[in-house]
Amino acid sequence: MTTDARSASRLAAFSVRTRITVAVALLVGLALAGAGLVVYALESAHIEQSVAEQVEQELAEFAALRTGDDPETGEQFTDVTRLIELFLLRNVPDDDELLLGYWNGQPQKLSATRHAREFAGHQPFIDVIDRRARTGGTERLSTERWGEVVVTVQPVRDNRTSGAFVIANFLSDEHQELNRVMTTYAIISALSLGLVTAIAAWLAGRLLRPLRTLRDTTEEITETDLSQRIPETGNDDITALTRTFNEMLERLEVAFTGQRDFLDDAGHELKTPLTVIRGHMELVDVTDPEDVRSTRVLLLDEIDRMSRLVNDLIMLAKTDRPGFFDLEPVNIAPFTQTVLEKCRALGDRDWQLDEKAEFLAHLDEQRITQALLQLAQNAVKHTSTGDVVALGSRVDAEHGLQLWVRDTGCGVLDADKERIFDRFTRSVVPSGDEGFGLGLSIVRAIAAAHGGTAHVEDVEPQGARFVLTLPVRPKEDAWPGS
Repeated sequence: MTTDARSASRLAAFSVRTRITVAVALLVGLALAGAGLVVYALESAHIEQSVAEQVEQELAEFAALRTGDDPETGEQFTDVTRLIELFLLRNVPDDDELLLGYWNGQPQKLSATRHAREFAGHQPFIDVIDRRARTGGTERLSTERWGEVVVTVQPVRDNRTSGAFVIANFLSDEHQELNRVMTTYAIISALSLGLVTAIAAWLAGRLLRPLRTLRDTTEEITETDLSQRIPETGNDDITALTRTFNEMLERLEVAFTGQRDFLDDAGHELKTPLTVIRGHMELVDVTDPEDVRSTRVLLLDEIDRMSRLVNDLIMLAKTDRPGFFDLEPVNIAPFTQTVLEKCRALGDRDWQLDEKAEFLAHLDEQRITQALLQLAQNAVKHTSTGDVVALGSRVDAEHGLQLWVRDTGCGVLDADKERIFDRFTRSVVPSGDEGFGLGLSIVRAIAAAHGGTAHVEDVEPQGARFVLTLPVRPKEDAWPGS
């Protein structure tokens, strides 16, 4: 198993709700942690800048006093000790700052801060002052007790004394307040993360509830019961998925029901010829040539009838297949005339042309011809010699393209106008008609595959008109060859 496959297997062990919640928690946690780090880095840089500015201000004030006059003498300072003492007397350091006067190799004068006396005797601090007493400059000193300290030394000397003005800034004091703020931020962030995680878990559960219902409904669906549907609530993507799934279930239910009915009807119709064949095979007297001959003729006739039934069933089943049709542009006017000429061979009737449409349509010419010939054959069965059988075609904005076969026979009962298009269903059966009731089913299937319909209507003074109605702009799913 590859690494990706193992990772996918581990993820599959957790529910989608858990994964969504964990993902949201991680993203929010990373966002809060990143924001905290950025704030800490910016504030730390701000503290460093503030300390530098503070040191520059102290040095600038010290330089200004040094170049000025002594208030007591009115002359320039000539005594280092007097200069440093006066500056320390006039300046009050911050709580995180130490001002110190250094001469004669040791600290002499301290500012009054809480760190002053303890830190002034710290040997590493004195060593820094000794190294910088002549050159001056700034060094960072790390201590266990006071943390990091920035030590700035400004050399000062006169004719008798060499000394230095020292500024010590305690960065730990500066960072202590920032650390308190960041601690408060961490606590609030942790509480916020918990709240966001809880809300994310609740929302994920609510959003995924239709999917759980979908799963439960799917588990309840069996091959014999496709009637289950999922309740549709809201108007979001999950609702759209639910609606699509329900539509799929409806299509499957229609398809399975139609398939089951088709098989039941086919089995019922095939049972009769098989029973006839079996019965005659069991009763035939093989020693009687005449009985064998007559039985053979009867069985061949029954086999031919069963073969026609199977062919019709195959034809009906193929109408649902995309490759069954080959669509092409067809000029309806000459097409109507050509079909009428073919119909004349079906029987001695008064064949007429009602009207023909000058229109170019996309359809399967052979299949539509097959449907019209089936309707014409049906009209011949229900009329007598000399009766009128007519074909026609028309195009209008309301109905689209209409092709029909009209006869002056006995017509169709109102109760039978819908059911005669079902498989193995027949209305009035003329004598000598050995059909199976599949012809009109095939006609309707051909029309439906073109995106149209087939129906029958009465005509005056008597007779029926079977109409194929095809859309001028067919549905895309009804044109598998286009």
